[in-house]
Amino acid sequence: MFLSNPSQSAPRASLTGDAGPHETAPLSPAPFTRNLELRIEESSRTAWCVMRPQGRPSYTLELMQDVHRMQHAMAELFAGQAESGQRPVDWFVMASAVPGIYNLGGDLAHFAERIRARDHASLVRYGHIAVEAIHRNTIAFGLPIVTMALIQGDALGGGFEHALSFDLIIAERSAKIGLPEILFNMFPGMGAYSFLSRRLDRRRAEELILSGRIYTAEELHAIGVVDVLAEDGEGEAAACDYIARHSRKHNAHLATLRARRRVNPVTLEELRDVVELWADAAMNLAEADLKKMGRLVAAQERRLASLASPGFAQAAE
Repeated sequence: MFLSNPSQSAPRASLTGDAGPHETAPLSPAPFTRNLELRIEESSRTAWCVMRPQGRPSYTLELMQDVHRMQHAMAELFAGQAESGQRPVDWFVMASAVPGIYNLGGDLAHFAERIRARDHASLVRYGHIAVEAIHRNTIAFGLPIVTMALIQGDALGGGFEHALSFDLIIAERSAKIGLPEILFNMFPGMGAYSFLSRRLDRRRAEELILSGRIYTAEELHAIGVVDVLAEDGEGEAAACDYIARHSRKHNAHLATLRARRRVNPVTLEELRDVVELWADAAMNLAEADLKKMGRLVAAQERRLASLASPGFAQAAE
């Protein structure tokens, strides 16, 4: 199950347990299962990928490498059925199993460590790994599928950028979404400008980036960043409903999205170039900025500790 808060019930527990009446099953005992769970729902022709990060729900190198493995596994799944002319799935949904958190963004502790060590190359390497995965998302892994990010909690910084890289964003009404990098004198360098300037326009994209403000999904839906707004606790049901309503027109849906990518593409070259600008800017951060970054990490740790508390565990049952 993946829910926005621990008090909600699980409408589709089979997504994260044994295959059940919804016909879900593990794709394979693939090596990405340490941080991700990928399941196929045959009845709706949907691949559900759930993030289960080991440790802080941020984009660590380990999680990003698992995302790469998952993307390749999806391509292999299609290649295995190519001769039959059948597609194994038509839809892909990315969600999180962490209550109240989609993803908290980049690995800030790693960034601060590498900046203090004056290790520009490691920052570039991290960014390139991130945007290579993000770019594969933007082209739907090169497959004839429609992709969605399902946000049921906080999607901050790189977590928001990751969600923006999918075809559609479904988010629960009170989910907190934003780009807080300006708080420590940085900008989001792994796709935010590219995606927001295409979903909105240059002026509004820059306002959103430079404000550092955290928005609700309802606010971002009003300006066109979030595609489908769901009530709290109903995000998964909203994704299922969207798929059910559009499955008969999947061909038209897919063609429209492919036209979008052709007319207004986000290229890997563009993403990689912005990463290098981001890494250059990171090397200019002062110690005061790095301390602010550290305070954000500490706040994340306190929140995660609260999720692991006995009281929280009892409430989640």
